[in-house]
Amino acid sequence: MAARVFNERGYDGTSMEDLARALGVTKSAIYHHVAGKEELLRQSLDRALDALFAVTGETGATTGPAIDRLEHVLRGSVRVLVDELPHVTLLLRVRGNTDVERRALQRRREFDHFVGGLVREGVAAGDIRPDVDPALTGRLLFGMVNSIVEWYRPGRGLDGAELADALAAVAFGGLRTTPPTGGSRPRP
Repeated sequence: MAARVFNERGYDGTSMEDLARALGVTKSAIYHHVAGKEELLRQSLDRALDALFAVTGETGATTGPAIDRLEHVLRGSVRVLVDELPHVTLLLRVRGNTDVERRALQRRREFDHFVGGLVREGVAAGDIRPDVDPALTGRLLFGMVNSIVEWYRPGRGLDGAELADALAAVAFGGLRTTPPTGGSRPRP
């Protein structure tokens, strides 16, 4: 609920009173469980980031050709976004105004670095086009993923797997120099 209220009102524009009202409890009831709104922000951002980093540790992200690992991370990121929509939305809106936000931004940079490494490996293997800078490729791919928070509404249209299929078809149809090998899902 805190993530939803932060997204609606902005973190700085949200008071503990706003959170208490949204939860239907007193402020003291919230303080019984957390030290304050910054702790709620940290918990929400960690929930999103922990889920994204869990994807990078999955077998599909750690074994096989880099292009397939990259596709796995992209698909997993869409899954995380759909499953943790309020938390990922909040993560994508932080600007580094607090220590908690700066820590979250640092972790986002680590994730971006992981993705950039996969792109560089794919270029070196000849599976990803070499004519686009790997860092830019990673930013563009995950820019598409991140934009989903602006328009996606659960229960209306595509589910998470269908959304991942569509995004992968668009993204990787333009990146692959050869057809996918092995364990990739068929294109829709």
